[in-house]
Amino acid sequence: MPRKSWRDAIAAYSSPSTLVLLLLGFAAGLPYMLVFSTLSVWLREAGVARDTIGFASLIGLAYAFKWVWSPLLDQWRLPLLGKLGRRRSWLVLSQILIAIGLAGMALCDPQTHLTWLISLAVLVAFASATQDIAVDAYRLEIVDDTRQAALAASYMAGYRVAALLATAGALYFAEGFGSTALLYQHGAWAGTYMLFAMLMLPGLLTSLWMREPDVPLRTQLAAARYGFSHQIASVLVLIVLLVSVPAMFTQFYYTDFASLVNGQNSLLDLLLEDRAFLRALLYTILSALCLSSMGRRGLAPVLTPVNDFIVRYRWQAFLLLGLIATYRMSDTVMGVMANVFYIDQGFTKDQIASVSKLFGLVMTLVGAGVGGLLIVRFGIMPILFIGGAASAATNLLFLMLTGMGADLQMLIVTISADNFSAGLATAAFVAYLSSLTNLKFSATQYALLSSIMLLLPRLIGGYSGVMVETFGYAQFFLVTAALGIPTLILILLQWRRERSQTVDRTVQTPSEHA
Repeated sequence: MPRKSWRDAIAAYSSPSTLVLLLLGFAAGLPYMLVFSTLSVWLREAGVARDTIGFASLIGLAYAFKWVWSPLLDQWRLPLLGKLGRRRSWLVLSQILIAIGLAGMALCDPQTHLTWLISLAVLVAFASATQDIAVDAYRLEIVDDTRQAALAASYMAGYRVAALLATAGALYFAEGFGSTALLYQHGAWAGTYMLFAMLMLPGLLTSLWMREPDVPLRTQLAAARYGFSHQIASVLVLIVLLVSVPAMFTQFYYTDFASLVNGQNSLLDLLLEDRAFLRALLYTILSALCLSSMGRRGLAPVLTPVNDFIVRYRWQAFLLLGLIATYRMSDTVMGVMANVFYIDQGFTKDQIASVSKLFGLVMTLVGAGVGGLLIVRFGIMPILFIGGAASAATNLLFLMLTGMGADLQMLIVTISADNFSAGLATAAFVAYLSSLTNLKFSATQYALLSSIMLLLPRLIGGYSGVMVETFGYAQFFLVTAALGIPTLILILLQWRRERSQTVDRTVQTPSEHA
């Protein structure tokens, strides 16, 4: 490929698509931070228990399961709104739901309507995850590969600005409207979330204004193969399977098999009297139906991209999935309690916003930039290892901070190291995920891999509040640092395997030419 001039490089950033991705990135960054990060500060200031806040973080599982319905967005546009186009119809629907959900959250006081608040936050999370899928697909289809880097950079810039506004900005607004750690005011938080509901308007107008990308031929063929009803059935079957399998094992766990072994009850007694056993049998039947030949045909639209990944990497796919599932575990689990920890240490919202959010964002961007340069120079795997090790090790700085109270200088040092390592790790991890996807299934496979990245950390993070209540902050940060060790072992195994494969190809090349 011929080297392009600086004028060509700058021209890539001057297209209308670049501005569109900047605004869509802004729309994507707002809701994620409002339901995951900022919400924890609101709940804690309202007096909600830490363990409840930890469980509320399970809202983030919506992003971990977005791959379930991603094939639906990849194939079809919505009725009525579908006149806008396949991508724009999903974007408009998700953005309207986000705005409605945020406005509804503003009307709910966690001291009196916590259930409604969490329910609306779940709605926002699912709509936001849907928006992310649609934006990723739009970005891949609107321009060719040579301009994807410019669009990705524009999207991340908008996302980071929104993330800063939805974290540090939201804390400033809530403080300015009159809610403090000593005097909680629901009206202040209500005004803050209502303001952010209105800030979804630029993204909505962008979705209405922007050009709909052409439908690729492969997508047209897939849509012809799998009808809309088939896509819906596929999603429903997969949801039933995801619910029934863990529920089946849970009910078998609660079944009184000991009485059967001891001879106190017969199998018929269990069937007639043990409700857990009956529920376990029901979930077993549902799981069997989903895995039957009929169920597998229904799952075809979802399983095809998954099958492609497994066929390409064979048994190595399990090693890769383990690496992906654990790479962000250390900092993600710790991050659930980070804002709560700052409040409990005695830091004010102004200090949290200035240091953790504003200064932290700068360090994250610096870390990402350095990571990008190092990846070009040394490759992905070395920086992937360094990023994983640094992200886990910086949790020990939080452990040191637990015994120092509201020490602002130590907070600055801790945030600097933690956010820099997070930016470095993110740059390496995004590059690695991108290298694993097949362009034929890029939107669905990337959604699947990024979802796997979030699933296990979100599940464990849901118990972070219980861990803090049981062991205290010091032991919690020590445990989260140790969570990074399995990832480093998996990276070393994969790194060694890739190096051996490279050596084998180098050795075989001369003989092939001989």
